[in-house]
Amino acid sequence: MNTQPSSPDPRGRRADLLTPAELAGLGGLEVRARSVVEGFLMGLHRSPHRGFSAEFAELRNYRPGDEIRHIDWRMFARSGRYYVKQFEEETNLRAFLLLDISASMDWTSHAEHQPTKLWYGRLLAAALSLLLLRQGDRAGLVLFDDEVREWLPDRGGRRQWVEITRRLSTNTVGGETDPAAALRTAALRLRRRGLVILISDLLLDGEEAARALKFLRHRGHQVLVLHLLDPGERELAGSGEVQFHDPESGEEMRVDVPEMRAAYREAVDRAVEEWRRRLGPQGIEYHLVDTSLPLARTLRAVLTKRSRLG
Repeated sequence: MNTQPSSPDPRGRRADLLTPAELAGLGGLEVRARSVVEGFLMGLHRSPHRGFSAEFAELRNYRPGDEIRHIDWRMFARSGRYYVKQFEEETNLRAFLLLDISASMDWTSHAEHQPTKLWYGRLLAAALSLLLLRQGDRAGLVLFDDEVREWLPDRGGRRQWVEITRRLSTNTVGGETDPAAALRTAALRLRRRGLVILISDLLLDGEEAARALKFLRHRGHQVLVLHLLDPGERELAGSGEVQFHDPESGEEMRVDVPEMRAAYREAVDRAVEEWRRRLGPQGIEYHLVDTSLPLARTLRAVLTKRSRLG
């Protein structure tokens, strides 16, 4: 197996800054996810952001070229000699990625140019798991619709990422969405506190899902919700009368698009704000993810969440 990422873009752009449509031409899931993570880490190294949380390990003698900000000034005051603090990454985090594979996720507003929400979710889950595993953390995977379809216990190491990408690549699309069962199962099986990341379009029973997320939070887990939204779900496109089809229930409805556009946008904005209102007071972080945009900003949101743990 080729373990080196392919060139992300003929013009040299980082893969994490490419749009999903551009990423689609890079190859299979493993190659795309690896390229995205390589690009993202390269961007971190070039920025003032210092990365994930770290803890103090030991002191050593100062050497020319060491950063002054790492000098232990208390030791200098005691001994008159310069010592530098060394740090090591925290490696005890357990992270679980819960990916919604329901029928509503297998949809895009522009089939020729825009990958589906599920395509984006699978790539996002693969990239996040690789990012976490490279930091020495443990990562697990849950795939669900109205029940848990796949449960991969959290482990560390390269083999775990290979298994995660295999399951993400081979699992089929499910039926209706009901994350409550998956969230409750995760809460009961996770013995140690960790990070739970829900990746979903949230086309589900909001009250029931919020209760399940709250249960996870009360058991001491950090919870992050990544709400995937296709650009066509934010803005009602088209003109004249259009027939809409619900992929989960099979129901159809004909509407006059120009007449409904403003009301539709207001309804979407209200729904997004309702999720923030439900989750924010519980200490659950919520991020709206536009599936037409590069993955860099979503990875950065998870990076920020990871750096707060411990």
